[in-house]
Amino acid sequence: MTRKILRRALMSAAFGALAFTAPALAQAQESPHKSAVFAAAEALQPKVVAWRRDIHEHPELGNREVRTSALVAEHLRALGYQVRTGVAHTGVVATLKGGKPGGVVALRGDMDALPVEEKTGLPFASKVVGEYNGQPTPVMHACGHDAHVAILMGAAEVLAGMREEIAGTVVLIFQPAEEGAPPGEEGGAAMMIAQGALENPKPGAIFGLHVSPGDVGAIVYRSGPMMAAADSYEIRIKGKQTHGARPWDGVDLASLSAEIVQAFNQIASRQLDVARSPTVITVAVIQSGVRHNIIPEDMMMAGTLRTFDPDMRKATIEKMQAAVDSIVARYGAKGELTMGGSTPVVSNDMDLARVMAPTLATAAVGQPETETALITGAEDFAEFQAVVPGLFYRLGVGYPPGTNHSPFFTIDEAALKVGVRAQVLTALDYLDRVASNPAD
Repeated sequence: MTRKILRRALMSAAFGALAFTAPALAQAQESPHKSAVFAAAEALQPKVVAWRRDIHEHPELGNREVRTSALVAEHLRALGYQVRTGVAHTGVVATLKGGKPGGVVALRGDMDALPVEEKTGLPFASKVVGEYNGQPTPVMHACGHDAHVAILMGAAEVLAGMREEIAGTVVLIFQPAEEGAPPGEEGGAAMMIAQGALENPKPGAIFGLHVSPGDVGAIVYRSGPMMAAADSYEIRIKGKQTHGARPWDGVDLASLSAEIVQAFNQIASRQLDVARSPTVITVAVIQSGVRHNIIPEDMMMAGTLRTFDPDMRKATIEKMQAAVDSIVARYGAKGELTMGGSTPVVSNDMDLARVMAPTLATAAVGQPETETALITGAEDFAEFQAVVPGLFYRLGVGYPPGTNHSPFFTIDEAALKVGVRAQVLTALDYLDRVASNPAD
């Protein structure tokens, strides 16, 4: 845990000791908003489903969510929100001031799709072709962000209908480029923060969700670190071109790349204390050559590193660098490892997770799982958590034939209303607690 996260956790714990006492926790178990929120989410379900299907059929890649953000902004303005557009290119930040004085809370949903060809066979399946890294590519909501947008649009409508009951202010953040900005561009949560998404007003807490395979309507989370930090990396190697029939006259880049892959696998499995913290090194891209009988001069490899511990991250990068240096030298080549963009660990504020547990239990289908295993996937919701206390949870959407990022990924839409009520109840109950402790 970084010093910033630890310091925030200690401050939050002190706040929680004052604001979230046992009586307040007991009161949250009988939320006065439950009946109204459940009824409103049920009534809105057809609209939320329609939004989700429309967005699914018209996916847009990161920093290109023009149609999606226009749909969101129009909906929010019609509901009476103060709306900012163009934040981090296509992001939308909307503010709703409640009928009672109080604190500020934020809800976040991400909007971008992935360069994946859809194979679900759904009647509203994507047929969109976009451009990524200079190449035409099919585009699909293969990670469920279409559901995230629709859920937050539904939550926005419920909250607008309950405006006079809101003890404070709600900020809605519709974020572009969660999957990462296109090469050569900035974007995502960090850019939204830099452009003031968490200012004027500044939230006291932020909540977010992510759909994932699991029991429909189930909610899963954990206190403290939950999702991995993610680093991208690239390796550029320069060898010597030669005829495929005479590999000894050049540098066999295929064999060289195989040794790097094996070395990285060995680092993760044999050189790190896996009992201390999970670490994953993946080589996802190897590009080299254009003809079957020519060993090329240049090669590019790229992939991702996932870690939970800052010291292990540093040690792993050093071992990766040493492995690349050693292997390319042995082959008589030149190579350089470059670390790219980095996303921090998603770490749920421990006090916030504790005091909001009854709220999430109210919203969920079944009892939430609060001690889920560490997740090696990453999420730039972590950037928001580095600024204000945050709680991120997963929403079960059934057991699709593929996991997130699969061309077969789909959801059971019955989970959408659960997401709406979870977002609304976390906002309302959090603000009620702040209002009941004005000294904080």
